[in-house]
Amino acid sequence: MNVPSRARCVLRFRSPDQPGILAGLTPLLTENGWDIREATIYGDPDTATFFTRMELASDRAKIADLPRQIAPAVAALQLDWEVHDIAEPMPVLIAVSKFNHCLVDLLHKVEIGALPIRIVSVVSNHEQERSRVEWHGIPYHHLPVDRTDKAAQERRFLEIIEESGAELTVLARYMQILSDNFAERLDGRCINIHHSFLPSFKGAKPYHQAKTRGVKLIGATAHYVTADLDEGPIIEQDVRRVTHATTADEMVAIGREVEASVLSRAVRWHAEHRILGNGNQTVVLI
Repeated sequence: MNVPSRARCVLRFRSPDQPGILAGLTPLLTENGWDIREATIYGDPDTATFFTRMELASDRAKIADLPRQIAPAVAALQLDWEVHDIAEPMPVLIAVSKFNHCLVDLLHKVEIGALPIRIVSVVSNHEQERSRVEWHGIPYHHLPVDRTDKAAQERRFLEIIEESGAELTVLARYMQILSDNFAERLDGRCINIHHSFLPSFKGAKPYHQAKTRGVKLIGATAHYVTADLDEGPIIEQDVRRVTHATTADEMVAIGREVEASVLSRAVRWHAEHRILGNGNQTVVLI
C-alpha cells in the first residue's frame, strides 16, 4: 500500500501587532488538517509589529493549498507572509579565499547532518581548497580576481549562483569587497562572517585593530551582505575574552573557532527560515 508523504513547511509572517492574531489563524490551520509542530512569536514594541514562525505538518493537506486556506486571516490581520517547503535541505553556495576554517566547519556539519543545507558549489579566488571540496563531491570554481576587470569575475560568480540553484550564498571568509550591484542582486540571500564584534573594527585586519585598542573581548559577526561594507543586518555574534598579553596573531587563532560557530548558526537559522527583517535589524525566532 502506498503511504502518502507527509507535508512539512514553515509559515512565517509579520503583521501589525494587535490582539487575536494567533486566535484568528490557528483555527484555519487546524480545520484544514495542519498540525502546528513548533511556533515562535515576537511582538516588537518599537515598531508595533508582530513576528511569527510556525512549523506545520500534515498527512492530508498540501502546501500548495495553504495560501487559499489561510486567506481569510491574511486579509483580516494584514499578514505579510511566506511559506517554505522544508522537506528538502536548502541549496547553498559557499565562497572562500585562503582561510579555510569556516568552509571546513560547514562541510563537516553538513556531513554529520547538523545543518539542513546541501552545498551545491564552492567558489574561490584561490585554488588551494579544490582537492578538499571535490573529495566531498562538490563542484569547485576557481575565479581569480583581475583588478582591471573585477566586474567580469563577479558576473561569472553570479552565473554560477544561478546555474547551481543556490538559494543562499555564504561568504566563508571570502576576502573580497563586493560591488553594490552584486550585493543588491543577492539582497537577503547572502551571509558574510566578519572577524570582529561589529560595529567595532570594520574592514581589514580587525584583530590587529583590536590589539591596538587594547580590547578585552574579541568576537565575530554574521550578517547579511548589503552595499554598505560590514553594515548589513546582524544575525548572530559571539565573543571570547583576551588580555593585554594576547598578541594579534593569538587573537586570530582564537577567533577562528568563534567565526566558524557563529557562521554555522546563522546559516542554520536562515535555512530553517527563522530570520525576518525588521528595518536594519533582524528578528531571529529560535
